[in-house]
Amino acid sequence: MLTIRDLHFAMAGNPLFEGASAQIPAGAKVGIVGRNGTGKTTLFRLIRGELGPDQGEITLPPRARIGGVAQEAPGDHRTLIETVLAFDEERAGLMAEAETATDPHRIAEIQTRLIDIDAHSAEARAATILSGLGFDHDAQNRASKEFSGGWRMRVALAGVLFSAPDVLLLDEPTNYLDLEGAMWLESYLARYPHTVIIISHDRGLLNRAVNNILHLSEKKLTLYGGGYDRFDAERRQRLAHQQAAAQKQEAARAHMQAFVDRFRYKASKARQAQSRLKMLEKMEPIAATMEGAVTPFRFPSPEELAPPLLRLDGVRAGYGEHTVLRRLDLRIDQDDRIALLGANGQGKSTLAKIIAGDLAPMAGQRIASSKLRIGFFAQHQGEVLNLDETPLDHIRRRFPQETPSKLRARLANAGLRAETVETKVGKISGGQKARLMMCLATLDAPHLFILDEPTNHLDIESREALVSALNDYTGAVILITHDSHLVNLVADRLWLVKDGAVTPFEEDMDAYRRLLLSERNGPIRQLKEPKQDATEPRRKQAPKGDLARLRAEARKCEERVEKLQDMLERIDTRLAAADFYERPAEDIATFQTKRAEIVEGLERAEALWLAAAERLESAGG
Repeated sequence: MLTIRDLHFAMAGNPLFEGASAQIPAGAKVGIVGRNGTGKTTLFRLIRGELGPDQGEITLPPRARIGGVAQEAPGDHRTLIETVLAFDEERAGLMAEAETATDPHRIAEIQTRLIDIDAHSAEARAATILSGLGFDHDAQNRASKEFSGGWRMRVALAGVLFSAPDVLLLDEPTNYLDLEGAMWLESYLARYPHTVIIISHDRGLLNRAVNNILHLSEKKLTLYGGGYDRFDAERRQRLAHQQAAAQKQEAARAHMQAFVDRFRYKASKARQAQSRLKMLEKMEPIAATMEGAVTPFRFPSPEELAPPLLRLDGVRAGYGEHTVLRRLDLRIDQDDRIALLGANGQGKSTLAKIIAGDLAPMAGQRIASSKLRIGFFAQHQGEVLNLDETPLDHIRRRFPQETPSKLRARLANAGLRAETVETKVGKISGGQKARLMMCLATLDAPHLFILDEPTNHLDIESREALVSALNDYTGAVILITHDSHLVNLVADRLWLVKDGAVTPFEEDMDAYRRLLLSERNGPIRQLKEPKQDATEPRRKQAPKGDLARLRAEARKCEERVEKLQDMLERIDTRLAAADFYERPAEDIATFQTKRAEIVEGLERAEALWLAAAERLESAGG
């Protein structure tokens, strides 16, 4: 169990924790949430022992190993497999010693320990993790120095997952993953056998991979049972009750004060007035916690253009002589909300550049409306922003004739505070940089807004504000994002970029997630057959007996999924109970293990249900 007791800590005179306490059971999966700047990353540093508390203590079980992704993996001559294997220092040391040991007793000890830690299956386990994070077999055997910093961050994540520490600390792990990698990580963490603590603003991850939420607010820590949606509902209810209690107390105080003011000098009522005065003095005020509202995003609305905004006719796209995408026949209208699916390296960014006009087609035609304006939010902030200039400098360059007050008003409309607009961009937060980039991308009211990983530096409340703004926006939207929550709430069309082609994905994000988990190591394919052309012969229907058997099989699979979902809900309710963690540690660990088994079983059951449904559909049922 990780225990935080009466923690006080200030950074540069700014208090981040004041009397904060929490108990995290062994094997728990915990998501830490809170507004940007409240001290979440600092809490990780305190847990790791990099910082010491001003007061209070943080305790861990003896010899507990703490692991996290502190920096990217080194770029050297070692292959990715070798790099990941090296993260398990005990195994690496034992394997090296086994090569030189001569004492029979020591050799026996080494081999016994290697068996205990399952060392001989290590390469297979490392390969599975690397595959889940997007590295195919060929990539796994390439030198790490051949990969960019973003990809080496994935290798570092693979390494710490492979080393399987007792307490795994992950700070925004999905920021350098694509949607497919993020979905795989959710599944892996839900089954991880030890304690996991995640700082994340990814609502999907916090709903599917954790069973507790640790909320950092008002310099205090509060542990909630369940995922993010459950926490959010409970917190809102708690705030509403607190607000109602504060209002009720304030009304009572006002009533008593009015009695005191009226009768304190009247002899017949003086004693009663004095009694009420003492009650007022002893009454502890109830703080009505009101969280500050997040500044909304506002995107100017463009004028309406005749459809289509843009067409790609037989387009082939790539770089030099290397073709990435071929035979693109696509159309975009002003009311489109499109999300691009597909693993990194499949061509999503190439497609976005072709649509934006930043990359010329190698063949075919890009046909756009003559009045079309396009806004592009780029994933890498340093490529767009000058870190030595202020936000005011950036916008002044776009509107050199405008007065400073108008420029400031534009920045304020984007949610940039007055003290931020004259601060060098290199010194403002990632969230503020994101707001500046969105402001610059939409200044001329684009008809088409392309967003490449827009939520990486936004907290959950700001992400919800972005969802609202995009849904109010009257132009077309194209999303490239690992945030499935954003896709679910904004996109109404999904395009799958795979093997050089772009095709509509006719199902929803939940179906896409199930597909990825069931075929993680196989090719991505559509869940539905393409619509049959009227000129093609109708598919032959299976005999009635076979159809009945297939329907029964599908129904049985569906019932199994429902049963497991019900079991998961019941066990989460037990885990969320206020008195649950008063049980013996062995009981708690048993429940945590049981939950992981149910999650794994549910994924297998969903895959079997999916396969049964496809067999039934193929048979004409």
